[in-house]
Amino acid sequence: MPTLVKERTRSRAAAAVERTESPSSETIPGFFARGVNFYKLFWLFFIVSFLGCMVETVFMVVTRGQLQNRSGVLYGSFSLVWGLGAVLFTLCFHKLSAKRPALVFLAGTLLGAVYEYACSWIQEVLFGACFWDYSHLPFNINGRVNLVFSMFWGLAAVLWVGRAYPAMCRWIGRIPNRFGKPLTLVLAGLMVLNIAVTSAALGRMDQRHKGVPASNAVELFLDAQYPDRVLLKTFTNLTYIGTDEARAAAGVPKPNDIPGK
Repeated sequence: MPTLVKERTRSRAAAAVERTESPSSETIPGFFARGVNFYKLFWLFFIVSFLGCMVETVFMVVTRGQLQNRSGVLYGSFSLVWGLGAVLFTLCFHKLSAKRPALVFLAGTLLGAVYEYACSWIQEVLFGACFWDYSHLPFNINGRVNLVFSMFWGLAAVLWVGRAYPAMCRWIGRIPNRFGKPLTLVLAGLMVLNIAVTSAALGRMDQRHKGVPASNAVELFLDAQYPDRVLLKTFTNLTYIGTDEARAAAGVPKPNDIPGK
C-alpha cells in the first residue's frame, strides 16, 4: 500500500512538471531551430551582435562620456566580434554543465583570449585597421589581448552556459516555423552582403593609403561611396595603422607577430 501511494505521488508530480513546462521547450512539436543547427546559430549571432553593440555603446558613454558607434558593419548596429563569439561559445560549450563554473570560466578565458587575438590580427592584416589597442594596459600581448578582458570572456562563458544560452534558445524557439526559415535566410543574405560591402570598403581604404589607384568600376564605386571620411565617421573606434607612418601617427606600437612587417 505505501508503495502504491508513492507511485501515485510521483505520477502527480511528473504530471505537474509536464503541465508547467516552458512552452518553448525543444521537446514539444513546432519548436523552431531545434538543437544546434544553422538556423539557431544564425539567430544567436544576429541577436548577440546587436546586444553586444548596444552594451559597448553604453559602456563607452558611462566610462568615457563618449557616444561611439561600436558596430562592425556599415549598415545597422551589429558587433561581429560579439556575434561570432556567441557562435564559438555555443559550438564549444553547449554540452558543458553549468554546475562546473570554474572549468567553464577557465576554458572561456583561454578561448576568448585566442579568439580576440585572432580577430585583432586578421583585421589588421586584411584592412590595416585597429579597432582596439590594449598596449597601455598591464599583462597585454602585443596590445591585442590583456588579462582583465580575457577574464571577462571567461565570465561571459559562465553566464552564457548557465543563463544566456538557455534563455536565447527559448526565445528563438518561439519563432513560428512557417516563416522562421525563410526569414532566417533573408536576414542571413542581407548580413552576408553587409559584411561583404564593409570588407570591400575597408580593404579599399587600405589600398588608398598604400597608394594603389582604383583599377576597375568596383574600386571607383568604393572610393566614391566610402572614402576615408565616411568610414572614420561610421566606425568611430577605427584607427588606420596599415603603414608605418600611419601607425606612428596613431601611436599604436608595432607588434612583432605580423608577417612581412
